[in-house]
Amino acid sequence: MSHTGIDITAELVRHLLREQHPDLADYPVRLGARGWDNQLWRLGDDLAVRLPCSADTLLRKEHTWLPVLAPHLPLPVPVPQRLGEPSERFPRPWIVTTWVPGTPADRAPVTHATEAATTLAAFLTAFHQPAPEQAPTGRNRGGPLAEYSEGFAKQLASATELGLIPDPDAVRAVFEDAAAAPDWAGPALWLHGDLHPANVLTAEGTICGVIDFGDLFAGDPACDLAAAWILLPDGAAERFHAAYQPTPDTATLRRARGWAVLRALSGIFIADAGVHRRPGGKPTWGPPAHAALRRLTASTHR
Repeated sequence: MSHTGIDITAELVRHLLREQHPDLADYPVRLGARGWDNQLWRLGDDLAVRLPCSADTLLRKEHTWLPVLAPHLPLPVPVPQRLGEPSERFPRPWIVTTWVPGTPADRAPVTHATEAATTLAAFLTAFHQPAPEQAPTGRNRGGPLAEYSEGFAKQLASATELGLIPDPDAVRAVFEDAAAAPDWAGPALWLHGDLHPANVLTAEGTICGVIDFGDLFAGDPACDLAAAWILLPDGAAERFHAAYQPTPDTATLRRARGWAVLRALSGIFIADAGVHRRPGGKPTWGPPAHAALRRLTASTHR
């Protein structure tokens, strides 16, 4: 059942295909994944139907921009093939997209640190290009970190009260240093915006794909560079930063650490405190989030 009470089933998926894309209606349909904002249903071997399970849908954005960006990326990403329009049985847009094989990194973490760091750096180097004026803006992220100070303080206080953070003072120090760093002064770059372990796929210990571009927007690359602490094993962030081009300056790395703190706290709450209590929140989000905070607080210079 979706967050708004629509029962998304294989029968519903087939009905929508027969109604709007009948040439695809005879492909086998099976559940692929239940995410935070969407459900993914496999369609044959190479396609998937992506349906929003909440009223907040960002799929039109993916449908517009991913076919433009995907050919320039060194990793597979889901490329929308068809757009489904709202109908009586399903009153929101939905898409048919390519299926990207792999296992989400929250269930199969990166183990080959060097290879994964280089792969992630190559992907973000290719992706972080100046965006056109009509590119979307960030959804509750991407602005100066100081704008998030009040929300961070509340989250940290709650996490401390619940005993989820072993060293809240160290976490606060990382975020406050990041918030005090100079803002991004370069052009607005294309950003994934949500590079946590459930949105990055792995195979044989390294990164093999990136999914869920619902938060796609243009802004400060520090938001995505936070992934180095969230996705990679201990000690791999330095190799990532050396491989990423252009080499991030000190201010950008400080801001990236702040974004990593925010993402880690969010993952900890979703996994351990059950604050949101939504189907996309999984216990598997907890370990990488805790590991990220440990890496971030181990040294103020990493």
